[in-house]
Amino acid sequence: MQPPATGNLFTVSAPSGAGKTSLVRALVDRNKDLCVSVSHTTRAQRPGEENGINYHFVDRESFESSAKNGEFFEWAEVFGNLYGTARTEVTARLKQGTDVILEIDWQGAEQVKAAVPTSCSIFIVPPSLDTLRERLQGRGQDDNKTIESRMAEAKSELEHWREADYVVLNDRFDIALNDLECIIRSQHLRRENQATRLSDTLSAILSN
Repeated sequence: MQPPATGNLFTVSAPSGAGKTSLVRALVDRNKDLCVSVSHTTRAQRPGEENGINYHFVDRESFESSAKNGEFFEWAEVFGNLYGTARTEVTARLKQGTDVILEIDWQGAEQVKAAVPTSCSIFIVPPSLDTLRERLQGRGQDDNKTIESRMAEAKSELEHWREADYVVLNDRFDIALNDLECIIRSQHLRRENQATRLSDTLSAILSN
């Protein structure tokens, strides 16, 4: 009997405003066997966001207690707020054969790669800093001070593109989305994954 396949683990990182959330949302909508792990955060809930859908919103004390108890797969502090991925949620979905995407910053992606070397890291870059600023202003979520802070951090964050397995330019949304789909598909075709999925087929062929 062919053994059950486990899911693939992906991390998607980018500076604020590069479009990773919109791309990941569209990617999941197109792929039924792909899900996003909902992160925990101490930052304030923004208008239109839903607890448990966009993030699990918690206070700092609860977050730090969970981190101390080793409940997070990865966690980091970004712009003064804490973000983390629950370990149990990720492992359970991977065991079910579901591909999991962690939409996290470069620090979290680094932790995941160290813990799971077979994970696939993706970094999304904007076509220019001017475009990044326009996107931050256009989404209407942050005041000018916050936008300037994010812009100041963006260049430093972009330096970490070199650490990713794949780099996607988000200039045209449709092209970037197709690029992401190609990356997801490529992981399914890796020898390690195909060895599980095609074990019966390969055994039958090689036994003749």
